[in-house]
Amino acid sequence: MVSDMDASDTENVRKGLSNSESRLLSSLSEKNKTVFGLGDITAELDCSYQYAKVLANNLAKKRWIVVLRRGTYLIVPLSAGVNPQYTEHEFVIASHIVSPYYIAYWSALNFHRFTEQTPMTVFVATTKRVKNREILNVRYSFVTLKKRKFFGFVPTAVGTHKVNVSNPEKTLADALDHPEYCGGMGEVAKSLWAAKERVSVDEIANCAKRMGNSAIIKRLGYLVETLEIPVDTKTLEKMRKAISQGMSVLDPTMPRKGTYTTRWNLLLNVSKESIEKWRQDFDIV
Repeated sequence: MVSDMDASDTENVRKGLSNSESRLLSSLSEKNKTVFGLGDITAELDCSYQYAKVLANNLAKKRWIVVLRRGTYLIVPLSAGVNPQYTEHEFVIASHIVSPYYIAYWSALNFHRFTEQTPMTVFVATTKRVKNREILNVRYSFVTLKKRKFFGFVPTAVGTHKVNVSNPEKTLADALDHPEYCGGMGEVAKSLWAAKERVSVDEIANCAKRMGNSAIIKRLGYLVETLEIPVDTKTLEKMRKAISQGMSVLDPTMPRKGTYTTRWNLLLNVSKESIEKWRQDFDIV
C-alpha cells in the first residue's frame, strides 16, 4: 500500500531537483507519461542529446527515475513516498525493458484467471538474453525462447496501455513446456482444469507441434485424461499419433523416477494425488 508524504517530506525531496529536472518531471507527469526516453527530454527542454543524457543520469542517481534499459526510464511518482513502492503496472514496465517480448507463464496464467495465485515474479518471454532484475521491489524473470516458440501473443489492454500477452492456448502450451515457470505441474494441471471451458485442447496441441516439443502433447494428453476433461476422441487420437516414441518426463523439475505410461510415453515422476490435490478447492460449494 502506498503511503502519502506530508508537506515537509515533499519539500525536502523537491529540494533535490534542479529547475530543469523539476520542469521535466512536472511536464511529463502532466501528460501521464510515466515511461520516457532521451528524445522526450530533448523535446520537453529543447536541449541537446548529450545534455539529456547527463540530466537523466542525475535523476537516476537521485532516485527520481529508474533505468529500464539504455535510454528508457521510469518516473518514480512523488505519491510513492521517500522509499518508493508504487509505480506503473509491472506488465507495462516489462514491455519497456526488452523487445520483442510477451508476458508469459505464471504471469499470463494469472492474467487469464486460470489461477488465483499471484506470482511474486513477472515472467517475460523474449528471443533475447536479458538478465533477471528487480525494479521497485518487483522481480522480472526473462525466459529466452527460440524463434520457433516465439508466437501466440496479442496486444492486450492493461490500463491505458497495450501490452503483449500470450493468448490462452499458447499460455497453457508454454506452461506445459516449462512448468518450472508456473509453480510446478500441479499448478499447471489446476490451470488447465480452470481453463477447460474457455480453451481448445486441439489448439493447445497445435501450438505444441509448432513449438517442436512432443513432450507438451504427451503431458497435455495425460492431464486431460487424468482430470477427465471432456475432449473429442478424434482429438485425442490425433494427439497420440503426434507424440514421439521416446519417453518424456511429466514434470521436468522433478527427479526422473516413477512409473511409465506407454499410452502417452511418459515417465510419471509426479503422483496423481500430487497433481490433483487442489481439486478439493473446486469441489467446495
